[in-house]
Amino acid sequence: MSPLGRPKGETEALQREGMPVTEPLLLVRRQVLQPATAGAVLHLTLNRPEARNAMSLALVDALLAALAEAEAAGDVRAIVLRGAGGNFCAGGDLKDMAAARARSMNGDRTGEDPFERISARFGELCVAFANTGIATIALLQGAVMGGGFGLACVVDVALASADARFRLPETSLGVLPAQIAPFLVERLGPAEARRLAVTGATLDGAQALAMGLVHELLPDAESLEAAAERTLAGILRCAPQALAATKRLIAQARWQPAPTLVPAAAQAFARALLGDEGVEGTLAFLQKRPAYWVPQ
Repeated sequence: MSPLGRPKGETEALQREGMPVTEPLLLVRRQVLQPATAGAVLHLTLNRPEARNAMSLALVDALLAALAEAEAAGDVRAIVLRGAGGNFCAGGDLKDMAAARARSMNGDRTGEDPFERISARFGELCVAFANTGIATIALLQGAVMGGGFGLACVVDVALASADARFRLPETSLGVLPAQIAPFLVERLGPAEARRLAVTGATLDGAQALAMGLVHELLPDAESLEAAAERTLAGILRCAPQALAATKRLIAQARWQPAPTLVPAAAQAFARALLGDEGVEGTLAFLQKRPAYWVPQ
């Protein structure tokens, strides 16, 4: 991918939706770390500032393509999600929904229900980011609504500036937060998820921090970027395969009682200790030097 290139598949998605191919909907910047063994960081910026970065189907497709490409590359250590123009994401694109309604009324030639397609595709995006072995960070500013709220729930680290405002507006529009519901419950617990969904209440950054929706609250955009750098520095000190395996183990622990995880966790620990990263990490500690995966 080029520093600000269009992710593979986005042009086709735009053309499929009858949208002009102009400024990329997703800005992609690959930050190569030094030494080369340290890998890279992928910066993804939702680039629809005129629509407060509302999620169109084409933007969803672009994000999925960028994540798939990062996973295939094998050297991406972290993904940082941002929104252009002072907002993270204002939720689903109502124009996209109107276009889907028109296709539904006129008879969609694909045989698919266009509403279901849009909803399912966004659900696939949430699942993909929730399950990736790559560390993920979201920088949350301005509008964080609907689907944007859902994305904030699936990343590993959510950092917010003081101007961030969080809301689930779906029920006020006569629809429901369908695909993000499981992730709302996981991040906030059922009581808070239910309250926010049925009231459409707006949360400020301090309230989001208090309920665990975000992990750190920063006073302004400059401080937000500085916090992202600090967070990245911590992530990049961690061995990438060990980090991915830890994320998988934590995901299992959500649904399994601790006693049933003991044998699998012990096997995973032993494999890691005897693997390349375990050997290197131990040796680097004894020799008082950075491991090969730590940027210099």
